[in-house]
Amino acid sequence: MDAPKLSVTQLQAGYGDVQVLWDVTLDVKPGEMVCIVGSNGAGKTTLMRAISALVPVSAGRIAVDGADLTGATPARMVAAGVAHVPEGRRLFGAMSVRDNLLMGAYLRPDKAGIAEDLEKVYALFPRLAERQKQDAGTLSGGEQQMCAVGRGLMARPSLLMIDELSLGLAPRMVDLLADGLRRVNAEGVAVLLVEQDVMNALELADRAFVLDRGRVTLSGPAAALADDPAIREAYMGGLAG
Repeated sequence: MDAPKLSVTQLQAGYGDVQVLWDVTLDVKPGEMVCIVGSNGAGKTTLMRAISALVPVSAGRIAVDGADLTGATPARMVAAGVAHVPEGRRLFGAMSVRDNLLMGAYLRPDKAGIAEDLEKVYALFPRLAERQKQDAGTLSGGEQQMCAVGRGLMARPSLLMIDELSLGLAPRMVDLLADGLRRVNAEGVAVLLVEQDVMNALELADRAFVLDRGRVTLSGPAAALADDPAIREAYMGGLAG
């Protein structure tokens, strides 16, 4: 059996003396889409940042394709095929869309491959092609999210992690982003998604993990969790991420 694309085991992490994550265990299989849902302050963003090596891990293990990368640098995680689209997009507002996208490929030496992937991103999100010379700070919220996702894809990842895909966006933009994500996933890129719209996340994903106060309290097929009365009662109508 193939090793999981991502394996997180008994992970503990936080900020200084404040522990946020308690023995979190989850995995993402190659080519799978997995979502993490939970209430505001549950630790979802901290988990994504810990996997990306942006937050120190105090205990537990993080492995990518079976290789132990616990304690690796952020650059090592990117080199291992993990790209992180952070909450809030974090674009360079005064730089063009094109230059923001190219920032995602900063570790890559293959100029021809970079040019090829840039065209793929433009094909995935045609609005970015139309606005490639425009400053990223002048884009709408949905267009900025497209740019942030596109920047992640420019690293040519095998695992794309997205923190809050749809937060604050119009439904039409959410649909366009979800369609793009499905296409990326269908091409074999595994996706780990944190999403404030729980029902939208469960519709997109193959499997889901519920995070509550830093612990995984429930997991299983996304369709089964979407039909769970307790999940519907707790999260129907959306959830602040």
